[in-house]
Amino acid sequence: MTTRRQLAEFELLLLLAVMRLGEEGYGAALRREIEARTDRAVSIGAVYATLGRLEEKGLVAFRISEPEPVRGGRSRKHVRLTPDGRRSIEHSVGILGRMTEGLPLGWEASGT
Repeated sequence: MTTRRQLAEFELLLLLAVMRLGEEGYGAALRREIEARTDRAVSIGAVYATLGRLEEKGLVAFRISEPEPVRGGRSRKHVRLTPDGRRSIEHSVGILGRMTEGLPLGWEASGT
């Protein structure tokens, strides 16, 4: 990645969900992870549109799974972080940490 830019909020949330779920990450699971951790509704359309943009930027890659072993079982499009995706997370989280350092927010960046 030649130029680094701050990720948009939802891009960062989605990349963090991909990081949390690892090889098990796919659209619906990512949506549930974000909703559970942020307590906000997320449309599946927003997930897939953002994943498409992140793929175009080289921050995620996809693999298609084997169909589920049940009648009519469907394949899933699993997502993984690329090295550039991981660096983008580190860059954006680092910026947020530096910007919040020393502010009277009532919490520490380490989560304590």
